[in-house]
Amino acid sequence: MKSEKIIVCSGPSGSGKSSLVDFVLKKEKKIGFAISATSRLPRKNEKNGIDYYFLSLNEFKKKIRNNEFIEYEEVYNGIYYGTLKSEIERLNNLNLSILIDIDVKGGLNIKKKLPDKTFTIFIKPPSINELEKRLRNRMTDSDNDISIRIDKAHKEMLYSKYYDVIIENDNLEKAQKIILDKITSFTK
Repeated sequence: MKSEKIIVCSGPSGSGKSSLVDFVLKKEKKIGFAISATSRLPRKNEKNGIDYYFLSLNEFKKKIRNNEFIEYEEVYNGIYYGTLKSEIERLNNLNLSILIDIDVKGGLNIKKKLPDKTFTIFIKPPSINELEKRLRNRMTDSDNDISIRIDKAHKEMLYSKYYDVIIENDNLEKAQKIILDKITSFTK
């Protein structure tokens, strides 16, 4: 698989990854967004092929068996997320650097497979309390789902040391400037 430069953006749910990724994509026209695949159901306002490729669990597992993912992970019990090789190829064919917003383990798996082409960024929330507040303010998850995400965040934070750079998202404008500077330096 031909490979342009890959920027992996990871961090706990609610850390602000999506806001930072959206900012970068608006500023950098030579970067394309790799849409992840998931076996979870779409949330309100999410669209297939734009936000995610929504697959049934059986479809997802079939793609795993057919070796169609560059990485995948069972992020939550019975809920898979992954990056399709076809999505990387689509962006490579457009001669774009690739920005991927994926879970922590998935990001490290890509770095392991393509170490010379991959730059990893970990988005860290200012605190777990702030993270929980952000998740609650979204009003997209049940109390149980929030509890699961907070427990997962504690574990994900342990992986941050393996990332090329850690950006604490305590001030959005400051985090936007840092992420743009880091990505611009990497893609030159």
